Amino acid sequence: MGTQWYSVRSVFRHPGSKDKKTDIYEERITLWLASSFEEAVVLAETEALNYASEINCDYSGFSQVYQILQNEIKSGAEIFSLMRESEKGINQYIKDYFDTGREKLRKSNTN
Repeated sequence: MGTQWYSVRSVFRHPGSKDKKTDIYEERITLWLASSFEEAVVLAETEALNYASEINCDYSGFSQVYQILQNEIKSGAEIFSLMRESEKGINQYIKDYFDTGREKLRKSNTN
């Protein structure tokens, strides 16, 4: 069996400051060339533990793997997909899961 590309989504917790009662959660998607889902997870979790140690945050132990079915990675390649069932309408779904107002976003410097 040859190698394939896999993306792995992992979740980290950054402790909040002493004056704040909330923590910051980070979702990262990393890309791995591996021979199986299992190998991709091992590679990603090893990197996640190193990442957490280097920047002083906690790795949750939660990872989701996505096998990239394209033969080559190129601009526009789908590197992750997660599907979930919900009874929420699209605007409420986005608000509840992706745009809660508590995200740490970077603003573009383009005009």
